[in-house]
Amino acid sequence: MFSLKLYIVPCIIQYLVRCSDIMNTQFKKGVLELCVLVLLDRKDCYGYEMVDEISKNISISEGTIYPLLKRLKKEGFLNSYLKESQDGPPRKYYKLTRLGKQKKEQLVEEWGKFSVGVNNLLYCEIKDNLGDFKDE
Repeated sequence: MFSLKLYIVPCIIQYLVRCSDIMNTQFKKGVLELCVLVLLDRKDCYGYEMVDEISKNISISEGTIYPLLKRLKKEGFLNSYLKESQDGPPRKYYKLTRLGKQKKEQLVEEWGKFSVGVNNLLYCEIKDNLGDFKDE
């Protein structure tokens, strides 16, 4: 019985760590689109610039952003153009389209409602979507 515990406990810990990593990855994937659209609403950016800016707040790898940029461009939310760089070859910059601005506004609104709901559950406060306490 003792040797079985020595085997099972590490397996359970490894499973929980993997589940945590998967959950964290899903959180990032869900919010990365919003982050990209918000950054591009502020200014045109190239891919690595976005990774660098987002990484100041959320740990992401460079490879996660390019498939997203390709999809957003295909869906009409972004345009791209080449711009000369003093540091090497021309860089591909991304620019938000009018449709992209609408999508960003929609996601910002959804994020606001979602985050208030999650925070209400986490901190046991009953607030409305504006952050004001509700009368019970």
